[in-house]
Amino acid sequence: MPLETIPWSKTAFLGWSDFGAEPNPAAFEDASSTVKYRITWVVNSESVENKVRFFIEDIRLVAEFFPWLSWVRRMYATPGLLKHEQGHFDLAELLRKDITAKIRDAVNQKRYPARGKDAEQQKQFARERSALLLSGELKKWQAYLEEKQSEYDSRTSFGHDAKAQSVYDRQFSRLRD
Repeated sequence: MPLETIPWSKTAFLGWSDFGAEPNPAAFEDASSTVKYRITWVVNSESVENKVRFFIEDIRLVAEFFPWLSWVRRMYATPGLLKHEQGHFDLAELLRKDITAKIRDAVNQKRYPARGKDAEQQKQFARERSALLLSGELKKWQAYLEEKQSEYDSRTSFGHDAKAQSVYDRQFSRLRD
């Protein structure tokens, strides 16, 4: 059984055994990789004139591969196709730093009111509200990643255009320097 998720790493590469879902018979492609971002953050608060305000800091994203949502048609499971699918994972990592900065910019220096009758309720509200704020931002940037993934497939003809694939491969190789 494949792992729950696989975080992107400079030293780890996907293998066909990481593709645990059944192939989609209606899909055009021979393989499909599901890559998403996991977000973590810290919520802090301050009290000014008896009003508690919270703020979000230390936002981090991790690109993760989802084995149980990714699949391959075994008869087409070639090293070239695997390299192309690794590229989907690498593309997410390539974009991660900029996307993290954009999410930070969206909430940076902002103070949000925390409601509740006591400190514990206010903390709970701050956690819930920060999760809603960041999930909205993450949803927007996940859609952006999916657009870039589609562009990658289109430009490389799903890895069949060796010249176009090599352009991406050079970009991805810099991630491991």
